[in-house]
Amino acid sequence: MKGKISVVVPSFNEEGNIEHLASRLLAVLKTFPYSYEVIFIDDGSSDNTLVKLKTLGQLDDNLYYLELSRNFGHQNALKAGYDFATGDCIISMDGDMQHPPELITQFIEKWEEGYDVVYSCREYKDDTTIFKTKTSDLFYKMINSLSDTKLEKGTADFRLIDRKVANVLTQLNENGLFMRGLIKWLGFKQYAIHYQADARFSGKSKYTIKRMLKFAIEGITAFSVRPLYIATGIGVFFSFLSVLYIPYVLISYFYGHVVSGWASLLATIVFFGGIQLMVLGIIGMYLGKLFMQAKQRPNYIIRSTNLINLKDDIAKF
Repeated sequence: MKGKISVVVPSFNEEGNIEHLASRLLAVLKTFPYSYEVIFIDDGSSDNTLVKLKTLGQLDDNLYYLELSRNFGHQNALKAGYDFATGDCIISMDGDMQHPPELITQFIEKWEEGYDVVYSCREYKDDTTIFKTKTSDLFYKMINSLSDTKLEKGTADFRLIDRKVANVLTQLNENGLFMRGLIKWLGFKQYAIHYQADARFSGKSKYTIKRMLKFAIEGITAFSVRPLYIATGIGVFFSFLSVLYIPYVLISYFYGHVVSGWASLLATIVFFGGIQLMVLGIIGMYLGKLFMQAKQRPNYIIRSTNLINLKDDIAKF
């Protein structure tokens, strides 16, 4: 049977996971009647991740690496993998061993049935902390309530996309990528597989609360202008309240009632000032995204690679 499977793995400070992941991946990929390639993307690691990647060729000739010139972020590193993968289907997964390579077998089965996108939805184990599950729930509730693109709870970047989906995806040149939402927005025939994530093999999670919040904001502002409508609604609501306040002021003026003191006045000013700053902040986020998009800077820059078709042409990227 002809065909080729590509696997792309964004990696940032994953020196303790690379070799183990590569070994498990090869064990799975060699069971299929397809040729394959695995492309690791070093996203500006500060440890020995790149050193490990450069030695992977000793395990298999089909293991490659892309070294980015600095840390461009997980989503941009993922885009680099999609851009240079050559398979008939492309599987993306993280380099921390929490995405079990053995699940790829189910991905391929659904792809062979005719699905264009096979994505995974993470289910948490019973021993997962309440904090982790609650913050995850909050993340997807925020996305789905404020964005026009709906994501299933636990949707991860562990997925398979068909070549025709990849061809459309690589033509897009968006700043502030949110791949989960973007691939959902593309449409095509999609199928979800639920799984329980493995524990990290080595290292610590890179997704802090601050990064998760930033990730949620990127997702919301990338696929919806609903926050702008909400800001407008808040402005109209409080403008209406201020109109209702006018009769009280007039009555106080004509009948000699003394208006409340400085404390209440200051509280009102601070409150409405905060509302104005919030609305301006929302508008500013969208203007900032337009500003960055207008610059037309690339999502990433490649410093080095062992991909044959790129060795002599890195400068153009």
